[in-house]
Amino acid sequence: MSFITVQDIKLHYEKYGRKGKTVVLLHGWGQNTEMMAFIGEFLKSHFIVYNIDLPGFGQSEEPPVAWDANDYCELLHDFLLKKKAADQPIFIAHSFGCRIALRYAYKYGAWKMVLTGAAGIRDKRGIDYYAKVYSYKLGKKIMSIRPLQKYKEEMMKNAGSEDYRNSSGVMRETFVKVVNEDLKDILKDIDCETLLVFGEKDEATPLEKGKMMEKLMPDATLVVFENDDHYAYINEAQRFNMVLDAFLRSDY
Repeated sequence: MSFITVQDIKLHYEKYGRKGKTVVLLHGWGQNTEMMAFIGEFLKSHFIVYNIDLPGFGQSEEPPVAWDANDYCELLHDFLLKKKAADQPIFIAHSFGCRIALRYAYKYGAWKMVLTGAAGIRDKRGIDYYAKVYSYKLGKKIMSIRPLQKYKEEMMKNAGSEDYRNSSGVMRETFVKVVNEDLKDILKDIDCETLLVFGEKDEATPLEKGKMMEKLMPDATLVVFENDDHYAYINEAQRFNMVLDAFLRSDY
C-alpha cells in the first residue's frame, strides 16, 4: 500500500512489477483499486503496473472542487511525471476511467489502450430528458419552501442514477460534470492501438457505444463478451486476462 501527494491531494495506489513498459489501471465510478488488482497481478511479470484510487474513491482524498475528466487527466499526468512514467503509457480502464484514459491519450499520447465498458459518448437527448430535468429543478425549488423542506431530501434520494444518488457534496457535482461531457469529437484524433471490450448486455454503456467508438477511432477493435454486462471484465476475469495477454504479448 502506497501513498503520494499530487496537486495537494493524497493519492493511494498499488504498484506491481519491476520492469517493462508502464501500465496504468483506471477503475470506474464508485470503485477502487480492488476491482482491478487481479489485472496488476496478472501483468506484473512483464510490466510496471500502477493501480490508482482516483480522487474521491477508495483511500484517495476528494478533489477540492467539482472536477471534469480533464482535471483527472491532469492529475494523472502529474502522478506519472513524478513516477517518470508519463511517456506513452498503456491504459487499462473501466467505464469512468476510460474517460480519463481517452483524455490522456488525446492530450499526451498513449502506447495502447484497453477500454472496457467505456464511457465517453453522451446519449442523444430528446424532449423527454429535458422535461425530466426541468421538472426536477422546479420540484427542487418548490421543496425549498419551508413547510415542504422535509420532503426535499426524499425527492433527491429518488432522483437521478444510482451513481448520482450514492454520491454527495463535491463528488455529486463532479459526477454531473463528468457525465455531461461528450468525448465523441476527440476520438478521431486518438490513433493509438485500442481494444474495446464490451458486455453484450451492458445497460450502463450499451454495446452500441462500443460500436460507435470502433468506427470513430482510427485503430480500434471491438471484442464482445456475450451475455454479460457492464462488469464483464471482472465477471469473466480469466477470459479478460487472456484477451489482455493476446493484445499485449508483443510488448512483453
